[in-house]
Amino acid sequence: MSQPDQQTPSFGESHAATLLLRELLDVTEDFERSLGDELAVNATDLSAMQHLIVAGPLSPTALAERLELSSAAVTTVVDRLEALGHVHRSPNPDDRRGTLVVPEPASVGRAMGRIVPMVTAVDQAIHAFDDAEKEVITRYLSRVVEAYRGQAEPTDRPRSWRADAGPRPHAAAETG
Repeated sequence: MSQPDQQTPSFGESHAATLLLRELLDVTEDFERSLGDELAVNATDLSAMQHLIVAGPLSPTALAERLELSSAAVTTVVDRLEALGHVHRSPNPDDRRGTLVVPEPASVGRAMGRIVPMVTAVDQAIHAFDDAEKEVITRYLSRVVEAYRGQAEPTDRPRSWRADAGPRPHAAAETG
């Protein structure tokens, strides 16, 4: 008995906007790989740095939760980042027995020196459109995000980058 032929979807027949979204995902990976190379970190370490840059100092437990890693694995990540001079451990002022993982300002500056120009250029791109066009673009991207969420495994992991997350306290609420 033969297996039924499974057709691989042809992205070539997709709408140009869909193809551009695929390309955006690819170049995002390229950007993150390039940034990781510049900082001499792997993808997991870069993700840890992103969380620390956005949230500020975090306890190892909070960082482990954000990365969905065990405490032992996060200890290894923090050890690597500390050895490279990207973070340091500091006593937690709210817990005498605890520590915080604190991003080094020089490393934050290096990362932001690459991230800010890219984010600024992306943000400037929307200003070329009138308000009605911006509304359509925003509605389309919102539907794309919902389509992805509908296919992803649900998670309650903190997401610093969500457009609907609103302003986040810098570090105080995340040091537990």
